[in-house]
Amino acid sequence: MDWTFIKNYLPLYERATVLTLQIGLLGVLGAIVLGLVCTVIQHHRLFGWKWIVGSYIEVSRNTPLLIQLFFMYYGLPKLGLQLNAYTCGALGLTFLGGSYMAEAFRSGIESVGQKQEESALSLGLSKGQCFLYVILPQAIRVSFPAIMANVIFLLKETSVFSAISLMDLTFTAKDLIGLYSKTIESLALLVFFYLLILLPVSLLGALIERRLSYGQFRA
Repeated sequence: MDWTFIKNYLPLYERATVLTLQIGLLGVLGAIVLGLVCTVIQHHRLFGWKWIVGSYIEVSRNTPLLIQLFFMYYGLPKLGLQLNAYTCGALGLTFLGGSYMAEAFRSGIESVGQKQEESALSLGLSKGQCFLYVILPQAIRVSFPAIMANVIFLLKETSVFSAISLMDLTFTAKDLIGLYSKTIESLALLVFFYLLILLPVSLLGALIERRLSYGQFRA
């Protein structure tokens, strides 16, 4: 193990980690918002839009992120829409993750009894208030493990960003291996920094899940 090499190129990995985190967090937040919007449309059976949402979910879940990134980065310019690699990365994660988040929210909503919605409506709440204050909080509690699994999945999917020339962690490792043939050192740093990103997220998710389960038990 060449520790001098590791010391010299540690700052390069640190910058790549910041970039990976920025795009990853933007993609995760976008996926949660998109997934929630899709869930609302499906739950309220909005005319026309439900079919569009269903088609989007099937296309998104059944195509790899790499193909989606290639389409955005190399295909859209042929149609007159030029996007930089950073934007493509964030949009790609949002597009992929939105479908998974929508399915997670949907499973949570389906676990809420129909009688609760009917009771809320009978008390004078509107459909929007019923969804926001009665159904959604319970759905999030039930679907939280699936949501956190999707968050971790999306953060790991950032490893394909190197395909569109983003200087992320994977691109950095591949570049150093090609330049200096330091395979073990480069990959060790790659693994270390991905663990640095994902372990805190995993531990935080487990902590929140236990708190939600405890609250549910007390209720």
